[in-house]
Amino acid sequence: MTTAFLPELPGLMIEDQVRAALIEDLGRAGDITSNATIAPSMRAAAQMNSREAGVIAGLPLAAAAFRIIDPAVSFEALVADGDRVEPGAMLARISGPARAVLSAERVALNYLMHLSGIASYTAQFADLIADTGARVTCTRKTIPGLRALEKYAVRCGGGSNHRFGLDDAILIKDNHIAVAGGIAQALRAAKAYAGHLIRIEIEVDTLEQFAEVLQEGADVALLDNMGPEMLREAVAMNAGRLTLEASGNVSIHTIRAIAETGVDFISTSKITMAAPTLDIGLDIGIG
Repeated sequence: MTTAFLPELPGLMIEDQVRAALIEDLGRAGDITSNATIAPSMRAAAQMNSREAGVIAGLPLAAAAFRIIDPAVSFEALVADGDRVEPGAMLARISGPARAVLSAERVALNYLMHLSGIASYTAQFADLIADTGARVTCTRKTIPGLRALEKYAVRCGGGSNHRFGLDDAILIKDNHIAVAGGIAQALRAAKAYAGHLIRIEIEVDTLEQFAEVLQEGADVALLDNMGPEMLREAVAMNAGRLTLEASGNVSIHTIRAIAETGVDFISTSKITMAAPTLDIGLDIGIG
């Protein structure tokens, strides 16, 4: 099996995201608390520490927050995105002008805690099915403006990315089928519309619908809210023809049974929408 390369975020994407977050936080007058209480000449040294076990994601954004606030701030990452850490692990050392370190702290931690939480929760799902042929994948249920970052965090946690938007794959859902007039009509229209590089996925929730999809042909079938027994039947009917994605009622408690049916992917919004943040702190002193 070929090992997948680790995900990377383009530097330009990081700059735009972090700059917008800093502008939001600094408001109209900047960090008036730090400016009021700390002399411009003061320097500080700080450490970022994980207070619980988890998978790290978002270090490039944290580093960018300090760099954009003041290029004189030094950020030394001691781990990498995708690394698993234990409670008490030191993640990074920061040093530089004290005002700048304090002004960037919240934005840096917000990104790191949120994305590490998604990576950590994804890893829990992925670990449960690691010895099967299935992979856990995310959905389009993400916080507006943060989709690329959250999908990056899913990959850091060992998950797979579903489509990024409405424009990179055709996914025919039940409402499309209803308006189009049926499965056959929707699939035929999609094939006539799609370019040769666009994959077509269609959602079904009965074996009768799936049989019609097999007859018409598609790239991927989304088996929605099917129990394990029905999923096994669908896998047997499929006989390796289509990529199969299971969705609906996916949780930490159900994903193993779903994976054991033989499907290829298991999609869930929980890994992006229900992930708790990873508890990470910044401890600061005079540098």
